[in-house]
Amino acid sequence: MTLSSSTQPIDKAQRQSLDDQLSKRYIELDPGGYFLIYLDVAQGLICAKHFANIINDKGLACDPVTGKPLPVRGTIERTPTRIYSGRTAKELCIAIFEDPANPCPITFLDHAAYLGREFSRAEAALTAGEPYVQD
Repeated sequence: MTLSSSTQPIDKAQRQSLDDQLSKRYIELDPGGYFLIYLDVAQGLICAKHFANIINDKGLACDPVTGKPLPVRGTIERTPTRIYSGRTAKELCIAIFEDPANPCPITFLDHAAYLGREFSRAEAALTAGEPYVQD
């Protein structure tokens, strides 16, 4: 995917279109696992369940216990390795990235950047009283 960088401002619709386009790009999966992000509105928290995975030779995320590929759609019953929460995106990032008692499970910088963006989106939704859906 080739993107042109411009200093020209864009409107809300163009910004959404660009964001949608960027969401379709290929990303290599993080062998450190993945997160499911959600809001606990009653407690005023942004939450992130971390799940371990392994990446097979085809680049698919697999259950570390069974070795079977994880489904992309539908529901699956898995136990998170840890559940993180914070009142703000920054507090949640600090809990994940800076806790000396628990090593950070993220091994790819692009995954860390993605999480920061998603936590910010989740915080904005929590603040506005709107629903949050992870990208």
